[in-house]
Amino acid sequence: MAGRGKTLGSGAAKKATSRSSKAGLQFPVGRIARFLKAGKYAQRVGAGAPVYLAAVLELAGNAARDNKKTRIVPRHIQLAVRNDEELSKLLGDVTIANGGVMPNIHNLLLPKKAGSSKPSADED
Repeated sequence: MAGRGKTLGSGAAKKATSRSSKAGLQFPVGRIARFLKAGKYAQRVGAGAPVYLAAVLELAGNAARDNKKTRIVPRHIQLAVRNDEELSKLLGDVTIANGGVMPNIHNLLLPKKAGSSKPSADED
């Protein structure tokens, strides 16, 4: 029965890596998973759900930091989701309460550039 089970004296044990570092995130994936399980949002929580939620919260945190805020509000989640191509496609039909709309000004309404007009040479 060679090749089954743990081998004795296999050397140094491997250092544990967090799920956050595996996903390349700063938000704590393990803590979010614990909160999802304890909060009774569902009977079971999949392995990818806390990773996905941590990624969305990290993008929202970046949007909050861009607006010089320290607390994530629904507006920051809206900006993060709509600026990300994959999330925007996934949540295209979702309405985020108190999220507002994306800032968009039509090009015709923007002021003309001041330096674009050439000075006339008629002034002799």
